[in-house]
Amino acid sequence: MSILITPQTQVLVQGITGKEGQKATQAMLEYGTNVVCGVRPGKAGELVEGKPVFDTVKDAVEQFPDITTSVIYVPPFAAKMAIIEAIDAGIPQINTIVERIPIKDTAYCLAMATEKNIQIIGPSSLGYISPGIGRIGVVGGPKEQADEIFTPGSIGIISRSGGMTNEVSWQVRKAGMGQSTSVHVGGDLLMGTTYADLLKLFETDEQTNAVIVFGEHGGSYEFEIVELIKHGGFTKPIAIYVGGKFANLLPEGMNIGHAGAIVARGQSAEEKESDLRKVGVMIAENYEELAELVKLFA
Repeated sequence: MSILITPQTQVLVQGITGKEGQKATQAMLEYGTNVVCGVRPGKAGELVEGKPVFDTVKDAVEQFPDITTSVIYVPPFAAKMAIIEAIDAGIPQINTIVERIPIKDTAYCLAMATEKNIQIIGPSSLGYISPGIGRIGVVGGPKEQADEIFTPGSIGIISRSGGMTNEVSWQVRKAGMGQSTSVHVGGDLLMGTTYADLLKLFETDEQTNAVIVFGEHGGSYEFEIVELIKHGGFTKPIAIYVGGKFANLLPEGMNIGHAGAIVARGQSAEEKESDLRKVGVMIAENYEELAELVKLFA
C-alpha cells in the first residue's frame, strides 16, 4: 500500500511535447508508471514515447476516461489555464512542477480545486514516488539514480525541497530502511497539499509506520501539524527537521531560497520546533539525524 499513487494510476502529461514534458514522460514510464497520453494544443495526432497527444484535456479524457492524475509541464504564464483545464475535466489529482506562478493565480486554482474536491500537489513540486509502484514527475532523477535512492519500506517522507526529498530518502536507505512514499510538496508560498494533508493519508496507510518531514522557516504549515496531532489526526511517530535557524539574524520580510521561505515574526525555526516538541514530535538538530530518530519504528 502507499499514498497518492497506486498500480492503477493513469497519468496525463500536459505539455508533453516540450523538453521537460518529454523528459518527465520518459522518467515515469521507465519507473513503471502508466502514462497513457499527453496534451499540447496544435499537436494532436503526434506521439511522444509512443503515447498519443491531444489538443485539449477534454479530448484526452474522452479517449482515456480513467485518467487519475495530470502532471503539468508548461511555462508559468500558461500554468493557470492548464490547471483550470484539468480541474474542469474532473481529473482528481494534479501535480505541477511549474515555478514562478503568480500567487493570485495559484490562490485561484487552489480555491477552485478545493471547491471540486480535486487534489493539487505543488506548485513547484518535482513529484512523488512510491518505490516499486511508480512515480509522478521526475523526483529521484534518472531511473538508475532513483533505484539507488529508493526502496520499498515503511517510512513516509515529506519535503519542501526537491533535492532534500532525495537526500533524506537516501539517508533512510543508508540506515537500512525503505520508503512507503516520498513527496516533494514544493517550495512556493502557497501549497496545494500541505504537510497536514499528507499526514492524514499516512495515518491510514498500513505500510507507513513513521514519517519524516523536512521543513523550513517561514510559513505556518508546521503549526498545522501541531494542531493535527493535538486533535488526534495523526498518531504515528514523526521526526522533523526545520531548516533556516540563521534566519532570525536577517531582516523581517526577506525571502531566503524558496518562495515560501520568508523571514517573518512568529514563524522561525525555533518557534516551530518549540511547538512541535510540545506535542511529542521528534526534532532533529540536523537532517542527518532524521533517519536515526525513526529507525526504532521502521
